[in-house]
Amino acid sequence: MNDEALKQYIDSCTYEQLLRRWRFAEIGDPYFQGEVGKYYQQVMNEKAEEIGKKACSKASKDIGWDK
Repeated sequence: MNDEALKQYIDSCTYEQLLRRWRFAEIGDPYFQGEVGKYYQQVMNEKAEEIGKKACSKASKDIGWDK
């Protein structure tokens, strides 16, 4: 996938979907490399602000730490 396709996918994700990938991604995941990685972090932060701390905490608990 090219960078624009990766960014479009990032835009389509919910905060919980982004957090799940962030938490369980393999080393070298293309979503966390270079410009796309910076974009991922930016979008994730924006979505976290939109939903608020309580919803972020709930998403984190719902995801857990086990795959």
